[in-house]
Amino acid sequence: MGAGQMQALLNREERGKMIAEKPNQVTRFGERSYKVASQSGRGMYEVRKARMNQTVGWVCTCPDFTYREVKCKHIWAVEFSARLREVVKPRVIEPIDVHACIYCKSERLIKWGIRHNKYGDIQKFSCKACGRYFTVNIGFERMKHNPQGITTAMQLYFSGESLRNTAKSLRLIGVEVSHKTVYCWIQKYVSLMDKYLSQIKPQVSDTWRADEMFLKIKGNPKYLYALLDDETRYWIAKEVAGDKFSREAPEYASRLFQQGKEVAGKKPLTLITDGLHAYHLAYRREFYAHEKPVTKHVEHITWRGERGNEKMESFNGNTVRSREKVMRSLKREDTPILTGMQIFHNYLRGHQALDGKTPADACGIEVQGENKWLTLIQNASRKGRV
Repeated sequence: MGAGQMQALLNREERGKMIAEKPNQVTRFGERSYKVASQSGRGMYEVRKARMNQTVGWVCTCPDFTYREVKCKHIWAVEFSARLREVVKPRVIEPIDVHACIYCKSERLIKWGIRHNKYGDIQKFSCKACGRYFTVNIGFERMKHNPQGITTAMQLYFSGESLRNTAKSLRLIGVEVSHKTVYCWIQKYVSLMDKYLSQIKPQVSDTWRADEMFLKIKGNPKYLYALLDDETRYWIAKEVAGDKFSREAPEYASRLFQQGKEVAGKKPLTLITDGLHAYHLAYRREFYAHEKPVTKHVEHITWRGERGNEKMESFNGNTVRSREKVMRSLKREDTPILTGMQIFHNYLRGHQALDGKTPADACGIEVQGENKWLTLIQNASRKGRV
């Protein structure tokens, strides 16, 4: 490669980096398809992954790639944009470790045997400073059953079991409870975790998807509006609505987008929806602005292809419909079950499309510990007492 060719390559790389750093220049439609704005203001060029000479690479519709067959600035822009999305500052949620006396705050602690209860064992601690001993059961104080049984119930239920089947399964590990008790645990701890997690902002991408699905609540037809991050699959917001064609439908969609802005702390650069008119009106109300960056609304997506909605259809079927079918219907609009499904989807369930990671992991929020339910409940309980 000559000096002139090397300089041209560097120029394309530098210009691609400048394009990627500008807002609203690179629009992502999936892992394999992008649109990059023409710097002359003459529209958009399509950049997509394709097989070339037995290898997978990027192709672009711009003249530079088409006629010269070189790696153009638009392909560089797509690659830089992908790298920028990968750079996230991790937020670690660690299991609670007792390191100070609850009476004198001294850190001179030693383990002092086990207190044996009917439904489990609890570690005792002794303080060498004040001479007192105590037990710590953060988040499960005054609970009749041990944390392992309660968190096992949460995992079983949100993995797809019914309340009664969850209660039956718990008997195998010596936990005798009714299905009503399991529901009370879900109601208590979902509310506790939701208040804690609402204070943590996920680092979602700039492309969001919105869709609605039909479900029944106490036998009445309703619609669940959901807002999903395109890249990390993070379930950003939800809204239960009575209809999707009535005059109130744009109001429901607006509430969904308002929640999304509050949770993410920003608005997206690209919003992908179907052709429902309520989304267009809500987009104009919540996201559209005359100053840059301007959120682009992609409507009328197809069932398959570049603008396919497979991610939302998979989300609706695997996350919501599979849970709702077991229940046969939800019992009320403000049910803790939907919020619990959202927490389970975002923080506890690994996704194949994310290489086994959770959406929270992809957003820079790492929940540590063998029992992530326990970690979340302990941190939520401690946060509430601070």
